[in-house]
Amino acid sequence: MTPRRKRFVRRPATVGTLGVVALAAGLLVAPQQASAAQIRIHDIQGSTRVSPLAGQAVTGVPGIVTGVRTYGSSKGFWFQDPNPDDNPATSEGIFVYTSSTPKVQVGDSVTVDATVSEYYPGGADTGVQSVTELTKPTVTVVSSGNAVPAPVVLRPRDIPSAYAPQAAGGDIEPLTLQPKKYALDLYESLEGMNVEIDNARVVGPTDAYSELWVTAKPDQNPTKRGGTIYENYNDPDSGRIQVQSLIPTTQAAFPQASVGDELTGATSGPLDYNQFGGYTIVANAIGALKSGGIQPEVTRKQHDDELALATYNVENLAPSDPDSKFTALANGVVHNLSSPDIVALEEIQDNDGATDDGVVDCDQTVGKFIAAIKAAGGPSYDWRSIDPVNDQDGGEPGGNIRQVFLFNPARVSFDDIPGGSSTSAVGVTKVNGKAQLTASPGRIDPSNSAWNASRKPLVGQFTFRGRTVFVIANHFVAKLGDQGLDSRFQPPTRSSEVQRIQQAQDENAFVKSLLAVDKHADVIALGDLNDFQFSPALKALTSGGVLKDLITTLPVKERYTYDYEGNSEVLDHTLTSPALRNPDYDVVHINAEFAHQTSDHDPQVVRVKP
Repeated sequence: MTPRRKRFVRRPATVGTLGVVALAAGLLVAPQQASAAQIRIHDIQGSTRVSPLAGQAVTGVPGIVTGVRTYGSSKGFWFQDPNPDDNPATSEGIFVYTSSTPKVQVGDSVTVDATVSEYYPGGADTGVQSVTELTKPTVTVVSSGNAVPAPVVLRPRDIPSAYAPQAAGGDIEPLTLQPKKYALDLYESLEGMNVEIDNARVVGPTDAYSELWVTAKPDQNPTKRGGTIYENYNDPDSGRIQVQSLIPTTQAAFPQASVGDELTGATSGPLDYNQFGGYTIVANAIGALKSGGIQPEVTRKQHDDELALATYNVENLAPSDPDSKFTALANGVVHNLSSPDIVALEEIQDNDGATDDGVVDCDQTVGKFIAAIKAAGGPSYDWRSIDPVNDQDGGEPGGNIRQVFLFNPARVSFDDIPGGSSTSAVGVTKVNGKAQLTASPGRIDPSNSAWNASRKPLVGQFTFRGRTVFVIANHFVAKLGDQGLDSRFQPPTRSSEVQRIQQAQDENAFVKSLLAVDKHADVIALGDLNDFQFSPALKALTSGGVLKDLITTLPVKERYTYDYEGNSEVLDHTLTSPALRNPDYDVVHINAEFAHQTSDHDPQVVRVKP
């Protein structure tokens, strides 16, 4: 698992409003009464991301209820003014936070007395945008059964390709919205309003929280299998929108959709914003699910003279996981990956999983996995790894995740060289004119601060058909702390990449030390690098041409291993040294695009002839 931002409950306290923040800074004396003239929703929303009335009390605000949220920690309702102004930058809808179950129904005409607030989902320090809303409300129902304002239909031609205004990393909140120029501005100008998307293609599968992602621009950077490709930092795919549901599950289960499926007909409801997907249609109506027909891929079997290596993030695998997870992962290795000769695994937990009691051994975890592979008809894999120092490698607390080599001893041998430990650095020496590791398995530079709270690369020396092959299994530090693509700071800060660049530089230096001894050495570095093929970290890792990132050899529409917030993107990589010519490389899509996943990452296989 590769989390970007921690999942928060709605309100850890009453914090989050601009008025409270300003009050603490001495900018407001107390909530003030707005002008006696009737305040309407578009007056509250204003033409920027922050209400001009933030922190003030308003009375008699009229509108029609368009959606009611009765579940979770964010209970409340949306209402919308049926008489809009002529300014496209000002939204006519707004959320009323009631904290308890609302006593209104869709179609009620209401007036609201409340305080205008700016709420930052997950906290202002995460960089998210705010939601303008009404808090501490007194609601008066004027009449019921009224027609709901017609939804604004999000048509492809109406959504700008440019994603967000740029502010050199600064805050875009004070900027006047330009809904015809920037997608984020368009969505903000519709915040709280009833919107609709028709015949929407799914670009992010249904997750554990009953959320999925669709695109309102179906022709924007499509993948080969129906997703939306993330090609570079300047093109975050402006058509992506999250979909949640206001429909009780007793009436209709949330659709279990995979990438390439379609929500036929109309999906409509108020446009909300959250820290786990940005702008979100909280739907009163969801289109019928139509299958796009994608199936898990199967890669070919390696030939006798080909060494097949795979990388697979198995998402916090522990002995306590259900047998079904082990069986599904094993079937993936045997049938979809065609039993590679070497498998570099990431996120193997220790023998008692997330229990934080000092246990670091993983023999039970690996043993159970190997047995499942054998039961699925695969080879009798052997394995090598190095246990980490307890609680020093990041990941789920207590889990002590690490990389592990599985290898088929009938096809390839592991060159055991004693001396490797969790804290000692592997080196390179020359033996009979050839490069050799000082320890196998070993770890690259584990005392270097680049690897603090992160997995240290595991290095192994293998022999295939008389040829030495050096394999590096990686799991770079995750993207925790990075500002999201939808951040109010543009361009968003990628704070975690500083450490990944350091890690990449350290590993690059190690590969260079191997090639300095033998420029023809066969080196394969693979694993979950938690960064994109166009990132500074990958540029640092491939610096000097010592490694080639094989994902860049695929057609653009096939360059992805992960799906995050509707973007098909690359986090997992396989890289080869110059001596390994003409590698046959394949990302095997069996997880990331599907509602039912065994892991959140897709594995990949490379076949080489050393």
